[in-house]
Amino acid sequence: MEKALLPLTVTADPRPFNQQLPEPPDPRCIWEPQDNPELAPALVCALCCCFGIIYCCFGYRCFKAVMFLSGLLSGALVIFLLCHKERVLETQLSLEVSAGIALGIGLLCGLVTMLVRSVGLFLTGLLLGLTLGAGALLVTEPIYQPPSAWVPAGGLVGLALLGALLTLRWPRHFTILGTALLGAAVLVACADYFLEGLALGSRLGQRLQALTALPPLCWYSWVLLGTWPALGALGALAQWKLMSEERGGHANVVLSHQRRHLQLLRIHSQEAKWHRTPSGVGLCEGSYRRQLPLSARSPADSLAPSYLQSLRDRQLGPSTLATAPNTILDLDSDCSSTVPLTTPSGSTQA
Repeated sequence: MEKALLPLTVTADPRPFNQQLPEPPDPRCIWEPQDNPELAPALVCALCCCFGIIYCCFGYRCFKAVMFLSGLLSGALVIFLLCHKERVLETQLSLEVSAGIALGIGLLCGLVTMLVRSVGLFLTGLLLGLTLGAGALLVTEPIYQPPSAWVPAGGLVGLALLGALLTLRWPRHFTILGTALLGAAVLVACADYFLEGLALGSRLGQRLQALTALPPLCWYSWVLLGTWPALGALGALAQWKLMSEERGGHANVVLSHQRRHLQLLRIHSQEAKWHRTPSGVGLCEGSYRRQLPLSARSPADSLAPSYLQSLRDRQLGPSTLATAPNTILDLDSDCSSTVPLTTPSGSTQA
């Protein structure tokens, strides 16, 4: 008896009939880096990588330079977008004219943020809040969908203002945190351009527009996004290390200067003490060189200055003292006679 043959069924997806076959990968998530990126965007990304390293590792150490770069880039970007996208004086400006205007105003903004410390700190806080808000929008994509575009925009503005106020209140800590996270975000954005053509940047724009039914991010996009806080933490630790070394070296320099100053003051005081008047130069110099140690002196030696002064007064007399009021002997305990009035105990007389 022949076996009954089952009817052949043709379907578009044969996987239900053979569960051992692996599921084919999503064609969107196949990692294909750019083969031949354009020259100008590649140079801009390389320059931004250098800026990101400076921000991430040397943000607080190079405070003035970082403030100038923040003002320059922020002002130039805002003015370029306004001039290139909007009509100015009823005319559409070309790309070169927009870039020139943006560069000039960006230089002015950079000088203001570098010279006025409060303005630079406020801008650093704004950038910190915007960076944290952008990261939060990308991370919360699988669990939250904003109902309108005003929600992410309001969240970004609120975080930016909060970061600015906190930076003005605690400038050192939040400057280190802000520059480290901003530099790490710039490095991640440059890597995103070379690896997947700014997929994270385009997804951030879609999240700001509150678009729905977005495809999920690929695994390498999540890897890039996860490297951002890791790079920020490493940059903050590096800045804390450099700051502690700089403060220790500065304290050592201050202590060495103080010790040198104290030594100079002691030398000057000794010179002024031994060379106070010309009449007592020889006496002081001789007594300074031939002064007996304290163990070999007798308590009666302290009477020598007053005794010598009384003898001199008897020799000169009152008339000589009246005619020569400027002749004053500088006789103190250090400028006394070089021979003690009494011999120390245990010594033999000739």
